[in-house]
Amino acid sequence: MQSGYVTTPFGRRPMTLALVRRQLATAEIRPGKTADKWKIFRDASEARELLGLQDRSLAVLDALLSFYPENELRQEAQLIVFPSNAQLALRAHGIAGATLRRHLGLLVDAGLIVRKDSANGKRYARKDKAGDIETAFGFDISPLLSRAEELAMLAQQVVSDRLAFRRMKENLTICRRDVRKLISAAMEEGAPGDWNTVEETYVGILARLPRAPTKDEVGAALDEMELLRGEIINILERQENEKNRSTNAAQNERHIQNSKSESTRELEPSSEKELGAMQGNDHAAPRVPIRNFPLGMVLRACPDVVMYGPSGKIDGWRDLMSAAVVVRSMLGISPSAYQEACEVMGAENAAVAVACILERAGHINSPGGYLRDLTRRAERGEFSLGPALMALLRGQSANDRSVG
Repeated sequence: MQSGYVTTPFGRRPMTLALVRRQLATAEIRPGKTADKWKIFRDASEARELLGLQDRSLAVLDALLSFYPENELRQEAQLIVFPSNAQLALRAHGIAGATLRRHLGLLVDAGLIVRKDSANGKRYARKDKAGDIETAFGFDISPLLSRAEELAMLAQQVVSDRLAFRRMKENLTICRRDVRKLISAAMEEGAPGDWNTVEETYVGILARLPRAPTKDEVGAALDEMELLRGEIINILERQENEKNRSTNAAQNERHIQNSKSESTRELEPSSEKELGAMQGNDHAAPRVPIRNFPLGMVLRACPDVVMYGPSGKIDGWRDLMSAAVVVRSMLGISPSAYQEACEVMGAENAAVAVACILERAGHINSPGGYLRDLTRRAERGEFSLGPALMALLRGQSANDRSVG
């Protein structure tokens, strides 16, 4: 293989530093390296979008590889093919000349081939006395051998992303079905709640999805739909708990009325301390746990908190809770207010609440008082983090669209 120097294109085609870098990389192929040319072609086909190629570009690359006589590309071999445009067009399924030249340029720009032009721009080979090719001018396909491993990794990435995208769409379909049927059941059975507003939120999430959504758009819709599903389940759970409390209270009252035959002494508390405990238990309402949300969703809704994590990143819930302590101090939230939030909401959800407050810090006069108010509302079962995260996610999506 001829290498070790940089060649410039013929005619008006410009030389770029990117072309220099590609040719130098080609000259550094590991000695003895080999690869199957059709395996490389399949990897390049799989990764065509990442490489900026079109289907016609792949047809031209396929035609070029067909002019190389062996299936295996070898580092020590002559890796230059020199077909005429007419021959190339024929093997590329009759592609027009102008289209052929454009896609050859795309293959060069993608770094899959390199032009090695002769003095007059013609493509040909010069052979020695033994009939072996001594010098060739045309298209150097050695970059394919040089980038074989890279192209394989790109192909794997595309396959993995495609699988993740398909699963994401399946999860959105399932979540969408759950939300739709839960709303319908609540409406048909007369469950208390503003179900019209919930339904409007559901319709709004779907309305923002374009006809052919990207992975990011499907991910944002899935996040919002999962939040909405969590909120609906929270509402129904609270109603069920209230119903159970009412039923238990009625049963206790009947039990007391039916226990008149028992000794009054047996029903009296043995001490004033026990009396206080019983009275306290009589008035204490069981607390409905606030749901935890996926960490990735929280970080998409509250990206500002990431810089306060250990080493400026957040890889898990422990990192988020550590960041929340730093943010709590920075915002002037007292340790007692944060401790109370942890006791009522749970440590993870308290950290999420602080992250939400940080995201809206410019609109909150007293972060400490705001957190205490959220804690009191959560204790009464009147607050959930779902709507706050959903609103922040919508804001982030709107910002991304305006920047794009």
